[in-house]
Amino acid sequence: MDTTVTGIGSVVVAELRAAGYLESTIGQYARTIKVLARFAAGRGSDYSPELGAEFALMTVSPRTGRFSAQRRMDYGRLTRVFDSYVRTGRVDLSVRTRGGGGPRPATAALAALGAAWEAEMAGRGLAAATREAYGRVARGYLLFLEQRGISDLGEADGGSVLAFLESLLDRWAKSSLFWVVSNFRPFLKFTGRADLVAAVNLAGVRRSRPIIEVLGHADQELVVRGCAAGHVSARNAAITLLAVTTGLRACDIIGLRLAGVDWRGATIAVVQQKTGNPLTLPLPPLVMGKLCDYVLGERPATADEHVFVRSVAPHVHLAGHASVHQVISATFAAAGAADGKAGTRFLRHSAATRLLRAAVPLPTISAVLGHSAEDSTSVYMNAYRDRLLQCVLPVPAGARR
Repeated sequence: MDTTVTGIGSVVVAELRAAGYLESTIGQYARTIKVLARFAAGRGSDYSPELGAEFALMTVSPRTGRFSAQRRMDYGRLTRVFDSYVRTGRVDLSVRTRGGGGPRPATAALAALGAAWEAEMAGRGLAAATREAYGRVARGYLLFLEQRGISDLGEADGGSVLAFLESLLDRWAKSSLFWVVSNFRPFLKFTGRADLVAAVNLAGVRRSRPIIEVLGHADQELVVRGCAAGHVSARNAAITLLAVTTGLRACDIIGLRLAGVDWRGATIAVVQQKTGNPLTLPLPPLVMGKLCDYVLGERPATADEHVFVRSVAPHVHLAGHASVHQVISATFAAAGAADGKAGTRFLRHSAATRLLRAAVPLPTISAVLGHSAEDSTSVYMNAYRDRLLQCVLPVPAGARR
């Protein structure tokens, strides 16, 4: 086996082309291979994982003298592929997931606490998305302590919690801190530090409950007609119509598997990632038709069992919420819909509002949306403006000015 950088590089490029990667992506790999070959020239011609690890650390641009995220991605991606070939004799082009990623505390006590929290969450059987959300905030707090010279949670006080939340205002809107606090509180309770829990409660972060915007009838008709007329691909039409008609979360659209589609019964079955509850939903003929068009005519040949996969190599399931949002936004634009807030959360609100306007009972809406508790559905009540206006009492004549 040729283990030189150029030898492995030629195998990698051939595998990328055989797998159907875009030429632009292959070109990026080829340019990085040339850089690696120059780097390896003074260290011998053979590639080794040790050489690759050293190469991947070169994340500072010599032109600007600053950290380059593009370098980190390109160099890290190539070395992982090279390492797989050296270890197994084949090129592994699987996509690495990002769950649980990001920097972690380096000090022993804080790192051990973070690991213990992750083990605790896994032991509770929390959904992967929930573990990631809880873990991200916990890691952020531990890194914040470390940056302030605190190497053990025992040295932290309630003020550190408030200072951490204050530091987030550079990246978060104040109205969004409710979600940070909601994800932060379980970790603080896990530590057994009642003073830290009291401090996060003292922050007084309240949930904002604005009137929820929903999809207008005219725009909905445009989107449905656009999908039916083939203005977008069958995959994008199916994803958009699923979101419009069912109110499914993005993670559940991504998680839908081929085995979960009942083609004869015109239903789909998913296990909700957020709640772990099974959910079966009927689908209108148009949605089933687009799903069928996609699976039979567009879907690339792949071993991935998810219904929706990337249209370009690697043909694996969609990466996350942003992928679904991009698909829906592009579909809305192609259909000429005026509303630019397209996304599964927006369409979930719209689906709930349509059911409310049809006088569907809240327990039924809760079942359709897959809520774990009926109380979760009450948030959509403020989306129905007409009903809200009926609740407003007239101002007494004597109180008018």
